Amino acid sequence: MRLAHLLLGLAILGVTACSSDEDVAFTPVPADDLVRTISQGEIAGFETETGAAAWMAVPYAAPPVGDLRWRAPRPPQVLEARLEALSAGPVCPQVTNNLSAGELYEVGELIGSEDCLTLDIYAPRDARPGDALPVMVWIHGGANVWGSSSAYDGSSLASQQGVIIVSVQYRLGPLGFLAHPALRADPGVPDDAAANFALLDLVAALDWVSVNIGTFGGDAGRVTIFGESAGAYNIAGLMATPQARGLFHRAIMQSGGTETVPLEIAEQGGGTDAVAGLAAAASIAGPEADGAALRAAPLATVFAAYRDESGELTSLPRMIEDGVTLREGGILAAAEDPDGFAPVPLITGTNRDEMKLYTVFDPRLTRRLGPLVWLRDHDVYEAAVEYPSRNWRYNAVDGLLNRLAAHGRSDLWAYRFDWDEGGSVLVTDTGDLLGASHAMEIPFVFNHFELFGSFDRILFNDRNEVGRLELAGTMGAYWAQFAATGQPGDGIGMGPEWPQWTDTGAALRFDTREGGGPDIMSRIESPLAIAADLAADDRVDDEVRCRIARGMTARQPALTDVFDSVLDCSAN
Repeated sequence: MRLAHLLLGLAILGVTACSSDEDVAFTPVPADDLVRTISQGEIAGFETETGAAAWMAVPYAAPPVGDLRWRAPRPPQVLEARLEALSAGPVCPQVTNNLSAGELYEVGELIGSEDCLTLDIYAPRDARPGDALPVMVWIHGGANVWGSSSAYDGSSLASQQGVIIVSVQYRLGPLGFLAHPALRADPGVPDDAAANFALLDLVAALDWVSVNIGTFGGDAGRVTIFGESAGAYNIAGLMATPQARGLFHRAIMQSGGTETVPLEIAEQGGGTDAVAGLAAAASIAGPEADGAALRAAPLATVFAAYRDESGELTSLPRMIEDGVTLREGGILAAAEDPDGFAPVPLITGTNRDEMKLYTVFDPRLTRRLGPLVWLRDHDVYEAAVEYPSRNWRYNAVDGLLNRLAAHGRSDLWAYRFDWDEGGSVLVTDTGDLLGASHAMEIPFVFNHFELFGSFDRILFNDRNEVGRLELAGTMGAYWAQFAATGQPGDGIGMGPEWPQWTDTGAALRFDTREGGGPDIMSRIESPLAIAADLAADDRVDDEVRCRIARGMTARQPALTDVFDSVLDCSAN
């Protein structure tokens, strides 16, 4: 995993540059006034270090274990006694990388428990049942193969913006996405015939929220789903999933996507780099395996079908057009149908330098000496990042919003995140190397500046503190106003009026005052415009230009004809 190698280097750099302080461990204590009664029984919450209220690892569905593996989630079990919801629950099964391993695990270990369908709730400390505060349900990223709800501390966002934050866990990797005839051969309920079990988990979580969130002070009629990367991708999936209709009322996609895989390809293979469902099942339990054998297989055997020779996960399944959660044609087909996409207000956006997270250690672009990293050529690096980042924006923003707008939707907004004021140490300048990279907006939305572990002390330093905290407050205000009203407005006086999406590509650009933001920008992206700009870019020579093009078409083969129409790379 390139991300794993990146984070290893960043962690080393952070430790090298900064001395570590001894942290005093926070011990949560149940609070009598934070006991709540939910549909399953009683739970007790606690006051966080920041002064918010929190309830951790609350079950929203029955454990999907044994015969319930690869089935739609079932209702949660009744609690036998009061649940002290004081600490994070087990993560869903996943293979560790350098971000998730930490001090407890080595990279490449299979960790987690299938009994993981839980959610964490954060509220203002004084929130009470019946307060009817806006609710924001966070769906974490991690390529749909790793991550957890507890990695995102919603206490500051909840307290500062007067909202209820719910962070959800869902099945990951092959447990969350697998198509095979044996798995739908004996459905206990119709949704058991699905292949996107992770989407059904999220539906179950939203259903739990609709029933229970009032007791925490939330308004079940004002639920916003928001998430980043795979989380935003899953939001696009939920927008197109009939089972989710009516369970949420606004949506925010941060650096998402819309790609889906036809059922036949998901099962048989071809046209995708994912291990086909039939081949995976044969590896797990033999070519003639039935549903019972697959559900009885050890976790390690399930994940082994998706490991490469180094033990890292590879070729994992993507969101599948299973005919149960997603129609034929997937997310984009639903977006082109006036009745196929959830009719709720939508914000979607990307970061200006998305791809810097994946190119910072490319030896063709950067030099490295121990933990220190610096650019070989600034212009070449920026060009290598610009075009795939713009294409990410086309896929996540322009392509989706234009389809919706063409069918009369106007409750659409776009943004771009441009903050690139990260700190530096010696020759390593994170403003250049990472800039506004993928995931960089998350600490600003949550106003909680923890992203890359020890490296955060370089990235988020005293010099940029005033500007970034102001920007965090601004972003949180826009997100919260949208959650409250269905329109981001001016972020309750925090910036300009956010314009709705039009054919001019109007968007709100988030940056500090020093960076000229927040302000309104207008830009339309299209594959042809991206290819034409690359062809005319005098920052790079033909060899580099064609290398950039090949990287993009390898990730998205549908772009090949467009790039071939303006670039001649036959000699490069």
